[in-house]
Amino acid sequence: MVREGALAPDFSLPDQDGRVWRLSDLRGQWVVLYVYPKDFTPGCTREAEAFLKAQEALSREGAQVLGLSVDPPERHRRFAEKLGLTFPLLSDPEAKVIRELGAWGTKNLYGKKSEGVLRQTYVISPEGRVVKVIRRAKVEAHPEKALAALREAKNEA
Repeated sequence: MVREGALAPDFSLPDQDGRVWRLSDLRGQWVVLYVYPKDFTPGCTREAEAFLKAQEALSREGAQVLGLSVDPPERHRRFAEKLGLTFPLLSDPEAKVIRELGAWGTKNLYGKKSEGVLRQTYVISPEGRVVKVIRRAKVEAHPEKALAALREAKNEA
C-alpha cells in the first residue's frame, strides 16, 4: 500500500486508444490518478462524469487526470466514447499496479463481501510522490476532494 509522502509506483499501462502511459514520463507535472472498479456501472459512470466536469479546473492547476481499472482497453474505449471522456483510462487487467497502490481489498456491497478494486484517488506531485490518498469518498466528491488536495499541496510547495 502506498502511503502519503511515498513515491508512487511507476507503471507502463495502455489507455483506451492503445497509447502506453508511464508515470515516470509525467514527472514535472501533477497527476490525479483515480482508481475505479468497472466501466459502465452506475457509480463508475457518475464518477467519470464528475472527473470530466472537473477536468478543466484540474488542468488549470497543472494536473493530468488518469482513470485506472482492470477493464481492457477496448472496453475503456467504448466507455470513453459513450461519455465523451477526454482523459486517458488506463488498463491494468491483472491489477498489478492497483494492488501496489493499495486499491485492492475487501469490499462490502449490500452485506455481501468480496475482493476487488477499491475506489480511491491519488494526487501525485511533479516529483512522483503521493501527496494525498482519497479513500471512501462519494463518487461525485472524488474530483472535488482531489482538486482541494492539489491546491493545498501546491500552496505548501
